[in-house]
Amino acid sequence: IVLTGGDDCLWKTWGFPDGNILLTGEGHTDWLSGCCFRPSGTQLVTSSGDTTVRLWDLSRSGCILTLRGHSRAVLGCCWHSCGDFVASASADGTSKIWDVNSERCRYTLRGHKDSVNSIEFLPCSSTAVTSSADKTLSLWDVR
Repeated sequence: IVLTGGDDCLWKTWGFPDGNILLTGEGHTDWLSGCCFRPSGTQLVTSSGDTTVRLWDLSRSGCILTLRGHSRAVLGCCWHSCGDFVASASADGTSKIWDVNSERCRYTLRGHKDSVNSIEFLPCSSTAVTSSADKTLSLWDVR
């Protein structure tokens, strides 16, 4: 299964090798910049130009949670390996760590001088790495 998101505001899962569409999710109001499966494989997270991060239940193809807090487009998202946290990177110059169980932002990471273009958790750790249009990478301890 491959997961994609695009300018049509939709995410899609595709079966391989046939290339048939298995699921489609709609709910964002602007382009999708990122999409990622939860480590358990039962849910996914998407980020969008509409300034939101959304969690989706694959069994229903429906949005189960919308995370709001960025003031500009969200340019990337990822899951922590434990499956309880989502990270987002935004054109507003911040990144956020979201606790999906409490449904709130746990940390806002500030320090870049320009758009934060991507964020990833290092495997099985409490460290996140961000890249920015200010031509820097930053490592963050998000404990």
